[in-house]
Amino acid sequence: MAIEEYAWGTIKINGQTYTNDVKIVRGKVVPNWWRKEGHNLFPEDIEDILDAKPEVLVVGTGHDGLMRVSAAVREQLAVGGIELVAERTRKAVEEYNRVSGARDAAFAAHLTC
Repeated sequence: MAIEEYAWGTIKINGQTYTNDVKIVRGKVVPNWWRKEGHNLFPEDIEDILDAKPEVLVVGTGHDGLMRVSAAVREQLAVGGIELVAERTRKAVEEYNRVSGARDAAFAAHLTC
């Protein structure tokens, strides 16, 4: 599954445009993704990804990188043997597209801020 385009507040995945934060888990888009706290990522925000146990999780931290990945998420990913790549969303899209062809990858992105 390739991400075709990203711009502030919008992302295009497999021909479908989304205007709210999204996740990709096991090759399926999870639209309208909301977090416990908008600019912080906690384990309960990605339970489906933790359960799926991908090799790598690519997190888009927003256009300007304002979303923070909590220490609890980093710890749970490490315990589960899941590599974390956290970048501003534009770079995260590039990274997801690069790794997803060769590895089991999940994606979670904040589209604004």
